[in-house]
Amino acid sequence: MHNQALEADDHRAALQDAIAAGVPAIQQAFDTYQRLRFIARPSEFFALELCGEVGELANLEKKRWRGTKVDETHVADEAADVFIALMNYCNARGIDLDSAVRAKLDRIRPTR
Repeated sequence: MHNQALEADDHRAALQDAIAAGVPAIQQAFDTYQRLRFIARPSEFFALELCGEVGELANLEKKRWRGTKVDETHVADEAADVFIALMNYCNARGIDLDSAVRAKLDRIRPTR
């Protein structure tokens, strides 16, 4: 059991390193793109947009769960919309997503 905990800690550290290596640049690039291409919007707009996009993704999963065939390209599109909306929300609120996610990973513990 002790070895599993150490292995999980190693993986968490590797995950945190990967986040630190990529998320800040991605978040900054989204901020620049948003500012250059679209009118300024408040964080509340992006929070509502995020909820809407998550809802659309969830609705596709609900259809799959019920046995309806769902176009995987549509699912990927909605997942991308969720990611974009999250980046825009964090930028509008001034949330450093890199720091926030790494700090959260430090606070949560696996259930296994």
